[in-house]
Amino acid sequence: MPRTPFDASGSVVPGAEAARLATALGEEVDAEVRFDAGSRGAYSTDGSNYRQVPIGVGIGNCRSHSGGVMCPSYRATREEEHSTRGRARLLFEMLDGHADSAVTDGWRSTEVRDALDLCLACKGCKSDCPTGVDMATLKAEFLSHHYEGRMRPAVHYSMGRLPVWARLSRLAPSLVNSALHAPGLARAGKRLAGVDAARSAPVFAERSFLQWWRDRAGEEPDPADPRTVVLWPDTFSTYFHPAVAVSAVRVLEDAGFRVTVPTEPVCCGLTWISTGQLPVARKVLRRTLGVLRPHLEAGTPVIGLEPSCTAVLRSDATELMPADQDVRRLAGQVRTFAEHLVHHAPDDWRPPGLARHATVQTHCHQHAITKFDADRELMRRAHLDADVLDEGCCGLAGDFGFTRGHHEVSMAVAEQGVLPAVRTAAPDRLLLADGFSCRTQIEQGGTGRRALHLAEVLALGLEGTLPSEHPERLAVRPEPPSCAARWATAVGAAALTSAAATTAGRAALRSLRRT
Repeated sequence: MPRTPFDASGSVVPGAEAARLATALGEEVDAEVRFDAGSRGAYSTDGSNYRQVPIGVGIGNCRSHSGGVMCPSYRATREEEHSTRGRARLLFEMLDGHADSAVTDGWRSTEVRDALDLCLACKGCKSDCPTGVDMATLKAEFLSHHYEGRMRPAVHYSMGRLPVWARLSRLAPSLVNSALHAPGLARAGKRLAGVDAARSAPVFAERSFLQWWRDRAGEEPDPADPRTVVLWPDTFSTYFHPAVAVSAVRVLEDAGFRVTVPTEPVCCGLTWISTGQLPVARKVLRRTLGVLRPHLEAGTPVIGLEPSCTAVLRSDATELMPADQDVRRLAGQVRTFAEHLVHHAPDDWRPPGLARHATVQTHCHQHAITKFDADRELMRRAHLDADVLDEGCCGLAGDFGFTRGHHEVSMAVAEQGVLPAVRTAAPDRLLLADGFSCRTQIEQGGTGRRALHLAEVLALGLEGTLPSEHPERLAVRPEPPSCAARWATAVGAAALTSAAATTAGRAALRSLRRT
């Protein structure tokens, strides 16, 4: 009978694990593992990150039920195949290639694809697993191979190319928002895009951050000026929550820095990486490096606001393009908003004294890559008594929570930590979440509250005293389209569809009469 990596109870079969335990303790990986299996990233050309696979198969830290981040899907399902260890075991079976392996079709394996499907790509295992296995990177690598030369799931073309659609939304943001929320039309659009029907589409801002920046028309600072900083215009802070980026400009300038923003399109490639579209991600990064070259050569700091994008620039990009010196230079110049203010602001600058309690949700990529020490220090200096949650992932995790079939797991993860904590937070507490995904999950999770980015809180503090209750009501957020606009769009779309069908029908009838 063919060997399977799981026993009847759903746990990893221990027999093969004993032979790998020495590896987990730091010894070299057995030579039998086939790293010539075509690894094109994970992201190194020699497959070195795939050497993490056998390392991860014997460790059980991913089966924890609280604290840290790893592993959110296991905590939701309690199934071994959805733990980091279980996924590592299947990947090992795929790469090992022995005759009685449970996985016989390599990169095309549906078993491996299904096991990775519920991986939130939170990178919690990169920091919480003693071996440092990075399942998010391994997932991206697998998806790249699995769908090579084949049609991908619809969500890879919608959410996976979000920066493209976000830029196109500038043609008519009001119409786009109305269409995304119109009765009937929204449901059809979600189905076509591979998005779960239970999810509400985020609202595009009427005026993007880049539009605000261009209208501001300030003098462009010299890249070599030690006070100059590049504010990274990520997709989420540019097209959905521009108030975050506007607030960051306000605070950075108050601290004495001269802010510049790339006005040509730049992108870290996050959405392409997370959906395994690695060749496109490399093209996106190369174009970005060209735009940033003057600042890379001058050593200008690049300030990231969105944790997932900042983590890509600091970590994933160098793994994806290890031989590119500009990528390495960029990674060395990237700083988080808090890091720059804590370590590089003038000695005489102080953030506004807020004297408030705050409940803080740390983004998973902050936890795993950029860390949170500087944020804690900046909040301390702003006299924020911060309760930093140790409740795990928010459950949305980029495209994961939007993908059709993932909503139940996404909400189960959120209900294990962040959502109950937000619901029980006192009305006078500030709610902080630097990640767009975390803020969206809190807003769509039935909490009745909104979360703010740390930059927004500091900018509000510079302007004056915050309200005693629900201070987040001062946050500027795009408003959903009105009921009238949604219905008008739905009726218009129905009329256009009817007209197109009528025209096509008449053309077909004329064609039949000619024959």
